Amino acid sequence: METVAWFTVIIAGLIIAATALGLARVILHLVAIKRTLGNLLGGVEVIAEKTSTLPIVLPSVNESLRPVREFADTL
Repeated sequence: METVAWFTVIIAGLIIAATALGLARVILHLVAIKRTLGNLLGGVEVIAEKTSTLPIVLPSVNESLRPVREFADTL
């Protein structure tokens, strides 16, 4: 009976070790995904900043083009 008990403990230990190794790999993959998503989010924020709308610049552009508009209205 003692042999069967030790065999059960060894098998249970192997199962627990395999499960712990699998969970450790999942954790490492999730950390890598988090880092990749952080870089991706940073890139998206840069793109959003560079392609923002024109309300800040638009009034000065309209003012610069006022003579052209007035000339076009006379035609």
